[in-house]
Amino acid sequence: MAFRKALKRTAVIGGGAVATVFGLSQLIEYRKAQARLDNVAAVADLNVPYAEEFPSRQAQLTALRTTEEFDVLVVGGGATGAGCALDAVTRNLKTALVERSDFSSGTSSRSTKLIHGGVRYLQKAIMQLDYEQYMMVKEALHERANLLEIAPHLSAPLPIMLPIYKWWQLPYYWAGIKMYDLVAGIQCLKSSYILSKTKALELFPMLKKDKLVGAIVYYDGRHNDARMNLAIALSAARYGAIIANYTEVVHLLKTKDPQTGKEKVCGAHCRDVITGQEFDVKAKCVINATGPFTDSLRKMDNQQTQNICQPSAGVHVVMPGYYSPDNMGLLDPATSDGRVIFFLPWEKMTIAGTTDTPTNVTAHPIPGEDDINFILREIRSYLSPDVEVRRGDVLAAWSGIRPLVTDPNSKDTQSICRNHIVSTSDSGLVTIAGGKWTTYRSMAEETLDAAIKAHNLSASPCKTVGLLLEGAKGWTPTLYIRLVQDYGLENEVAQHLASTYGVKAFDVAKMAHVTGQRWPIVGKRLVSEFPYIEIPHPWADEFWEMVVK
Repeated sequence: MAFRKALKRTAVIGGGAVATVFGLSQLIEYRKAQARLDNVAAVADLNVPYAEEFPSRQAQLTALRTTEEFDVLVVGGGATGAGCALDAVTRNLKTALVERSDFSSGTSSRSTKLIHGGVRYLQKAIMQLDYEQYMMVKEALHERANLLEIAPHLSAPLPIMLPIYKWWQLPYYWAGIKMYDLVAGIQCLKSSYILSKTKALELFPMLKKDKLVGAIVYYDGRHNDARMNLAIALSAARYGAIIANYTEVVHLLKTKDPQTGKEKVCGAHCRDVITGQEFDVKAKCVINATGPFTDSLRKMDNQQTQNICQPSAGVHVVMPGYYSPDNMGLLDPATSDGRVIFFLPWEKMTIAGTTDTPTNVTAHPIPGEDDINFILREIRSYLSPDVEVRRGDVLAAWSGIRPLVTDPNSKDTQSICRNHIVSTSDSGLVTIAGGKWTTYRSMAEETLDAAIKAHNLSASPCKTVGLLLEGAKGWTPTLYIRLVQDYGLENEVAQHLASTYGVKAFDVAKMAHVTGQRWPIVGKRLVSEFPYIEIPHPWADEFWEMVVK
């Protein structure tokens, strides 16, 4: 307790002062200690049972159909929806969540894989004296630190290089990046630094040498977005939330308020997409967390409601791993049309993106050829002429639809702030729209605060800061070694399992097929080039990740 008080006394100094007084290594140790205390506090405050075994999907559907009334029904199984479910259930609210497809099948699995505050948003905040954008960056940097701590198996800091080709840009970008560090304060991952031309080429040999002055390296986080989303949903289920994928909302249920005579949302009529069976789910409060489909659900509530989302397509391409170093990203801060392009190592490949163009809402957006070619042109401008950037090197591409919050008359999505709004309709439908992946937890907290207030729900304060996600408790960076030694897995396969499932990797290893070889003993690869292994079908029930055939 005395140590915690000492930490609090030190924290009031402020980020810049702490960095000056302590130095980087002490600063990082302070942040880790504070995160551990946050986790201890989060767990100690919880008064919610934790299930060691998951119920099956069928059991979850039965609970949805037979429960008389939930406190909260969340519609949407993306990062924000799953975050709302976890926040609600850990406040002792009876919680349900439905998703019409796979968890994280939409925008939440089609990101740039970064956990970041937004360097360009900070630039806009400073240049335009925009306090709202500054606070958004500050909040995101706080959430970045929390996310790295609560799911260390799925996330890690990543150095990102900003190459400099004009001398005047060096002090300009250096000041901006240092401000980014300063805003992060005690939650700064690692201090940014300047590289000479020689050192920059040593670390990123694919860079264009001509006119290169040097480079600046700063740190942000990266994560496995799809697995992170699933970990949030599974954590909610562990604490008692009833969650079901492939369950869509057909229409909202309403009842008349006996006092006012007005209609109030009291649940949803749902359909099991697999069997076609339909049923009602009653709830005191319904939360709309459907991302790009926000307005569709809002119009189920009121056909006359005005749209609040303007969808924007973000396209990414996957290139061979030789396009980037194993552990260094690249940022193009000013593309030919004013966008930002990231160039990041991912799963032994390279991701490049993103675009930012208005689009129509669809369940399965397809990346356009123009967007792919735009990304390739920008890549060429930064890479050495020795590296021939070819259209045939694009191994895959995806398009994600960002649910940007905007004036419905606006057509320019590039200047839109990625902030979010929480609104409650006259009939009581609570909507969370906009925002970014990094801030899913704080968005969920704000949404539940609004829902509790609007519906007079009896609930405890938010407890998700520092609350470890599925697979995180007991995980260490060397856990994969135990998998190799105890089960006879290949090193690469063991690393993949440990970084995907965390401590649950042991459960997966127990079910892996014996290879029949001297080495590896277990773990038959599905494809020789990748560390994905065969698991018998009962895994769907035994390990329970809501697998649907």
